[in-house]
Amino acid sequence: MTISWDDFDKIDIRVGTILEVTDFPKAKKPAYQITIDFGELGIKKSSAQITAMYGKDELMGKQVVAIVNFPVKQIANFFSECLVLGVYTDKKDVVLLQPERKVDNGWKIG
Repeated sequence: MTISWDDFDKIDIRVGTILEVTDFPKAKKPAYQITIDFGELGIKKSSAQITAMYGKDELMGKQVVAIVNFPVKQIANFFSECLVLGVYTDKKDVVLLQPERKVDNGWKIG
C-alpha cells in the first residue's frame, strides 16, 4: 500500500530523552513504564516491550524516537501517551530507534 506525503505528515514523530524506567508487572507481556522528555511538548509516558534487549539502568538518559500524536491508550492500569519506535528482530525482540548523535528533545523526524 502506498501512502501520500499528506498521510506521512499526519504522523508526529519526535526525539525524546528517557527520564525514568520502572517495571510494569501488570502488562500481559514483559514491559517497562517509561517517562520521556520531549522538550517543548512536555513529558510523556509510554509502555514499551523492550525488556529482552535493555535493562532499566541502560535506558536512563537514552534518546529514543516516538510517535507523539496517537490517542492515549490504556494498558492495564497505565495510560500510554506515545509509541516508542523500534525494529523487530527475528525473535520479535525490539531494538530501539535512536538518532545517531544527540539532538534537542522534541525535534521532529521528517
